[in-house]
Amino acid sequence: MAYFTALRGYTAKRIEEIKSADIIVGIPCYNNEKTIAHVIQMVTHGLDRYYRDCRSVILVADGGSTDDTREAARDFQIKPWQEKIISIYRGPAGKGTALRSVFEAARALQTRACVVVDADLRSITSDWVYHLLDPVLHKDYQFVAPVYLRHKYDGTITNNIVYYLTRALYGKRIRQPIGGDFALSREVAKFYTEQDVWETDVARYGIDIWMTTTAITQNFRICQSNLGVKIHDAKDPAQHLGPMFRQVVYILFSLMERFENYWKAIRGSEPVETFGPKNSIQPEPVNIDLEGLIEKFKVGYQHFSSLWKEIFSADCIAAIQRANEMDVRDFQLPIEIWIQILYELAATFHAWTRNRFKVIELVTPLYYARVASFVRETWDMTSEEAESVVEDQARRFEEQKDYLLHIWNQKPHS
Repeated sequence: MAYFTALRGYTAKRIEEIKSADIIVGIPCYNNEKTIAHVIQMVTHGLDRYYRDCRSVILVADGGSTDDTREAARDFQIKPWQEKIISIYRGPAGKGTALRSVFEAARALQTRACVVVDADLRSITSDWVYHLLDPVLHKDYQFVAPVYLRHKYDGTITNNIVYYLTRALYGKRIRQPIGGDFALSREVAKFYTEQDVWETDVARYGIDIWMTTTAITQNFRICQSNLGVKIHDAKDPAQHLGPMFRQVVYILFSLMERFENYWKAIRGSEPVETFGPKNSIQPEPVNIDLEGLIEKFKVGYQHFSSLWKEIFSADCIAAIQRANEMDVRDFQLPIEIWIQILYELAATFHAWTRNRFKVIELVTPLYYARVASFVRETWDMTSEEAESVVEDQARRFEEQKDYLLHIWNQKPHS
């Protein structure tokens, strides 16, 4: 069933009553009763402190929570001159549809700027509102991505895949392409609502990387803002991140096809302007089960190694076999091999017209192996020192891009 809007009738009516606003803050949520009031509190304080002269709307876009998220959001008292809408969106379940409703509301209200923040944040402060909004309202930027201080083992999908590929493919050093908290201008919100992605997987789980990639390829003016420490419900890669790996990589590779002509012409990368003070507070440690990661890789090797031989080059298979024979103390899947694996996987995805999600599912154990290798490499490092390793590896992805270009159309189609 196609949905022409993500806004229900009562939400659209409420927006009509408000008529217009300068700022809209969208909070997509689902079962976040423990954190939603804190997030709204920080948003309303930030709007009061920095933008009291602006007409502001807070839109809580709920996915049909079965806990008391909506009640907690409804009960929280905002400032008298602010507006709040609690809405259940229409359309495919997922954050993408929630954001579609926010962008449609921004368009209807003709807001100057739109901010989105996640509902599970424990570290959000009122300053986040300023750091995200100011570049749009006063510096003529159209898309603001976040930069967080994160523990070295928080964000393993960003640190081992998304940052590397986004930077190497599209040439912009956006450190958190799937950060979740961002700001955009009226033009960008309008552009997003007009795209034909809202009945696709983007609406379910690929929204953040789609937004960032689209902002780059449409040449919107992009910057970043330092937001300090991000504390949310961090996940152990060995336990929780397999599904997220499959979903994010699927969208990444789908976008590579959509924007093929753009990224093939890009060489190297450039920094984007970054605003806001750097924070020296140390992020909370993220516990990681190194032995569990390696065990999941080895179980995957037993099941899928014969299939991997059909996807990956001899060099990759030899390195994977060596890793399978290593114990925890000397475990390694080198970055050079990981670059080849991701590039060869992208080319395989491009060549296969059927069972594409299955291809990515098959290689999830290799993601566990690479995370385990990164953990071993950075075990005795501070998060800051580990960041230098990430930057060095990002450069290597750029340097090997010719390999991707070489194999992109060489894989036999299936």
